Amino acid sequence: MNQDLSIIQLVLHASIVVQAVMLLLMLVSIASWAAIFRKLFALNRVKTLNETFERDFWSGTNLNDLFAAASKNPAEGGPMERIFASGMREYHKLRERRINDVGTLMDGARRAMRASFQREMDVVESNLSFLASVGSVSPYVGLFGTVWGIMHAFTGLAALTQVTLATVAPGIAEALVATAIGLFAAIPAVVAYNRFARDIDRIATHQETFIEEFSNILQRNVGAQANTTAH
Repeated sequence: MNQDLSIIQLVLHASIVVQAVMLLLMLVSIASWAAIFRKLFALNRVKTLNETFERDFWSGTNLNDLFAAASKNPAEGGPMERIFASGMREYHKLRERRINDVGTLMDGARRAMRASFQREMDVVESNLSFLASVGSVSPYVGLFGTVWGIMHAFTGLAALTQVTLATVAPGIAEALVATAIGLFAAIPAVVAYNRFARDIDRIATHQETFIEEFSNILQRNVGAQANTTAH
């Protein structure tokens, strides 16, 4: 590609509308990459915190001790720790009200954990819709710039009596750059969206499994306490 058809020259000589489309797509691409890196770090942090808490949970630590630790700095803990804390908090509130029915206690704890689970998943899934929008809309925005650029190029050629490939090529090449930038913005967003959606599904499944396992442990403890009280 000679100097006249270099990418920089094509961008500089494009029409105002095409340049505006290119600028918009570049800004969207930068925002998309920023969202990708933020989400990557956030999901890695969630996985690490969940694994740390689960390791402590299954190490045999007393549930009340875990609850006390989780209640001190809830913002510093992971989603699984906050889900556990919400279940224990509701359980203790019901016990303070002298409710000893196993079904009522477990119902309250499960509802509290499910509500906390939904809140945590809303946070984990944030910015995914932005990446989905970038992946689906950017190619069409780039295509709009290409169509406009080609229309502009042919309008300029209408006044010429003799048209050759050398006169047509620059205008079409300028227009096609918009589509290329649109794909440049869309492809990473689509790949990242698919990767993050898969990771989030795994996190959700892992946390739902924990809710069921913790509910079983809590139910056994409630049953054991009830038997002790009866005796």
